[in-house]
Amino acid sequence: MREIIFYRTVNGHCPVEEFLDSLNDKQIEKVLWVFKIIKELTMVPKEYFKKLVNTDDLWEIRINAGNKSIRILGFFVKNKFLVLTNAFVKKSQKTPGKEIQIAQQRKKDYLERK
Repeated sequence: MREIIFYRTVNGHCPVEEFLDSLNDKQIEKVLWVFKIIKELTMVPKEYFKKLVNTDDLWEIRINAGNKSIRILGFFVKNKFLVLTNAFVKKSQKTPGKEIQIAQQRKKDYLERK
């Protein structure tokens, strides 16, 4: 079973939590359902969770809630902990490079502090 952790800055700021607070109840319900799948299933369908190519081992949680495509990026620590770094509403075909850079910076910061 995997454990999901939210990345926090040095001063305790949690970008993923803040993003989730902006969603409506139905969207949150869907996010929590996908989190449950990721935590409990050994093989999570690519529809919900996939490794991003050409990145430093980043993973993308994929949630379609109504007309919104929600994406949450993160990385694994010791294959057991999934640290979520940032979240956004996807508006184009590709995952924005800016979001990937943010995830990579936060991964580096997290690993240096742990």
